[in-house]
Amino acid sequence: MPAIDTATKILISGGRLIDPANKVDTIQNLYIADGSVIALGNAPQGFNADMKIDASHCIVCPGLIDISARLREPGQEQKATIATESLAAASAGITTLCCPPDTNPVIDTPAVTEFIRLRAEAAGNARIVTLGALTRSLGGEQLSEMAALRKAGCIGVSNALKPLLNPLILRRALEYAATFDLTVFLHPNDHWLANGGCAHEGKVATRLGLPGIPEAAETAAVARDLALIEQTGVRAHFCRLTTGRAARMVARAQYDGAPVTADVAIPYLYLSEIDISDFDSQCHLLPPLRTVEDRQQLRDALQQGTLSAICSDHQPHEPDAKLGPFPATEPGISGLDTLLPLGLRLVEEHCIDLPDLIHRL
Repeated sequence: MPAIDTATKILISGGRLIDPANKVDTIQNLYIADGSVIALGNAPQGFNADMKIDASHCIVCPGLIDISARLREPGQEQKATIATESLAAASAGITTLCCPPDTNPVIDTPAVTEFIRLRAEAAGNARIVTLGALTRSLGGEQLSEMAALRKAGCIGVSNALKPLLNPLILRRALEYAATFDLTVFLHPNDHWLANGGCAHEGKVATRLGLPGIPEAAETAAVARDLALIEQTGVRAHFCRLTTGRAARMVARAQYDGAPVTADVAIPYLYLSEIDISDFDSQCHLLPPLRTVEDRQQLRDALQQGTLSAICSDHQPHEPDAKLGPFPATEPGISGLDTLLPLGLRLVEEHCIDLPDLIHRL
């Protein structure tokens, strides 16, 4: 579809408008001018549409937001680029992508943030926002210049999947982030308990002879992080929960008033450890796919509102990255094009209703 000038006046008629943020769920006309929605229902005085779109039997909603999508640029352009992945996102209805800081170079300076912004603007496909690094070079030892990253446009900070040297550094980082009202995005994974594993520690990994990652690698990290969140008062978001027990721990913290939210990646709502039974490297994820029971408990947590967002955890790879023995392949799968279809399948399976799905996306 050719680009539309933002000055174009557009009438979208007959569609089911769903906007959870404004509690809208109705069949109405939508009027757009200067790139913004200016009215619902009746046309504003003097409005003459340059373009009319019949949306009968269609859903009209805000563009989707994927809060975790690795775009591989800068540093790994052999896998993907900002231009290719933002185009794929736009084709899948995703208009905003959140890029974690583990690029190369790491997003720990305003210069890298600015580079990504300029590349996104040049591509012109989707809005891209960034998370800044919690520690310099994600090394887990020295705190990053969070104030400068926030001023450069980073919407939060994270150490991605990289471990911090010790809990004291994490405490100092959370205190520093709280000072600047930054949300900290936490990946709950105890690096030392995970011990370089590549599959969930259980019957399937044992049968296949694969090094396992225990449930405790996630739950111990969640317990530690929740204690430090309470201590520091920082606003925190848990990324990619994979176990039912961790979800229950977060639910309890939310009930107690802790400023925490959490998300789940769409593959963990459909796949389980059983899917690696044939050493299928396409299902090599980090954190790993858990048990069938965990999968159901994550769905339950989604229904209950503990998991407030669904993301793709998009990690594109070149074909060679998925070839070889299972432990030697790179973890992660491409997910931009399946985020919405699999989400709609959750609606068909009565896991959540359509407005709720759009809210989580």
